[in-house]
Amino acid sequence: MSIVLKSPSEIERMRRAGKIVARVLEELRSLVRPGLTTAMLDIRAREIIASEGGAPSFLGYRGFPAAICTSVNDEVLHGIPSQRRLREGDLLKIDVGVEWGGLHADAAISVIVGRGSVLAQRLVRATEEAFWAAFSVARVGAHIGDIGATIEAVVRQHGFTVVEGYTGHGVGRTLHEEPSVPNWGVPGRGVRLREGMTLAIEPMVSAGSGATRVKRDGWTVVTEDGSLAAHYEHTLWISPDGPVVLTCA
Repeated sequence: MSIVLKSPSEIERMRRAGKIVARVLEELRSLVRPGLTTAMLDIRAREIIASEGGAPSFLGYRGFPAAICTSVNDEVLHGIPSQRRLREGDLLKIDVGVEWGGLHADAAISVIVGRGSVLAQRLVRATEEAFWAAFSVARVGAHIGDIGATIEAVVRQHGFTVVEGYTGHGVGRTLHEEPSVPNWGVPGRGVRLREGMTLAIEPMVSAGSGATRVKRDGWTVVTEDGSLAAHYEHTLWISPDGPVVLTCA
């Protein structure tokens, strides 16, 4: 396993990419409303990224046809923006990656269209809480297993299930780098965190079963039982003083 430790100059470029990611997510969140198509969100994301001198990390990645991923309700991740119109109560996941100066940053949010159900609200809160709990343990000397075990424990406390088969990952010089960062694990096991590592930690949580399948488009991952799913992600730098979120305004 080859893990790339980032130099200070690389961290600064990732921070710049991350600020663009944050701007895109903030603006797209503000645009979400019933009747809006997910394709409109993709168009606006491309405009913002271009205006900032960045490039969409996802566009063309392994053939992916859009700049962002938009996944609705039981769709967990990798949803392709389309003419589908959002409806009141939908649970939309928006995943954005940006390359700037040769370095990548990646983040995702879950947005309820309108008020939404109590279940959707609980699911989003649990997913975000799981991320921030994992963030707090992602320090030099900790293990990848500590991150996953923390996420899984929080998710279970809320009565939900971690989505199977999909993980966080290293990120930086490429969109996906080593190590894999599962949302489950055993404390004290796995790769030890070192200063200069950069990780995309991303809880993906189902209100029902954690089992998934891929739709006929070859990209969109859905829960096998049709349950609602939520997703929350940031890119972190493991600094000597603790974890730092790079995908923030």
